[in-house]
This record gives sequence, C-alpha cells and structure tokens, in this order.
Amino acid sequence: MDGSPRSLAAKVRHYLLNPAALGYLALVVGVLAYVEVDAHFVEHQDASFAGLLLFVVTAPTSWLFLMLPEPLPATGIVVGALFQAAVLGVAYRKLSGRPRHRTRPSGA
Repeated sequence: MDGSPRSLAAKVRHYLLNPAALGYLALVVGVLAYVEVDAHFVEHQDASFAGLLLFVVTAPTSWLFLMLPEPLPATGIVVGALFQAAVLGVAYRKLSGRPRHRTRPSGA
C-alpha cells in the first residue's frame, strides 16, 4: 500500500472475514439459537442455565460486563464475540503465512 491509513471497514473486513473468525461467530450464533429455543420452547420445572452458555462461549471478555447494570451484560456478549473473533482473525492471518498487504509493482 502507499502508506495511507486503512479505513475502519477495511480493517474489520481484514480481520473478521476469514475461516477462523467466521467459524467462531457461527459457533456463537449456534449457541444463541440453542439458548433461544431452550428459553421459548422447552418447559422447565426450575430455572435453565442455558443462557450462561453465551457467557461461556464469549468468555473472558463478556465476563467483564456481568456485574454492570441491566442492558450491559447482553452488550458484553456481542462485544466479547466480536473481540474474540478479531483476535482469532489476527492469529489466523499471522499463522497462515498470508501477506498482510498487497504490494504493487514498482512501475504502477
């Protein structure tokens, strides 16, 4: 690249659109679907702990939001999922050996 800073959308695309990050986000969505089905369609005589699975899957980032007021624990799940997906994306890019930036030929 020519040294110009990349836009936020380009950075998000670079780190979140790879197999590791997308696989992790698919896992989180699958757990969310399981929790929703359990909450709405399964009858329990006592409380169900299925909702805790979302905090386990997005841990440890989501645990930072658990003691905050009411709307923030759910926000912690989203923040945790995106943060962990970005970390997995960075690790995937580093370990896969793919170049970070495209280089242009010197004559272009």
